[in-house]
Amino acid sequence: MRVTIQKSFGVVLGFSLAFASSAGAQSVSLDLGEFEYMNSCAVCHGNEGDGKGPLADMLNVAPPDLTQLQQNNGGVFPVSAAFAIIEGSADVGAHGTRQMPAWGRRYQERAAEDQDFSPLEKENYPTIRILALIEYLSNIQK
Repeated sequence: MRVTIQKSFGVVLGFSLAFASSAGAQSVSLDLGEFEYMNSCAVCHGNEGDGKGPLADMLNVAPPDLTQLQQNNGGVFPVSAAFAIIEGSADVGAHGTRQMPAWGRRYQERAAEDQDFSPLEKENYPTIRILALIEYLSNIQK
């Protein structure tokens, strides 16, 4: 599926992560964006992005169906809006009183704690993680 986006990312995200099961018998390969989604978003938005995660019923406002972002934006994937919402600089009306975590701040905290990161890596870490997540979201559009 081709996705029309508002602006070019200007960054090629060719990251991949490999996960081995605790038994070591199986391994699953996920790209960075899918890993971020499954690790941080699926619990509320669902594994399929449909807003039906296991914690969705516990929220004041139901999480949106993330597979409809492009359709709900005139056929254009809303990169800038998605970035601002994930990063934490935009109001998230659908989440009421910002039940959705500001992932930008969390990524900054993770980078700051990692002694192996250079200053430049610490600065870029949140942006790379958010763009990878946005790339994944753009690929699950219906």
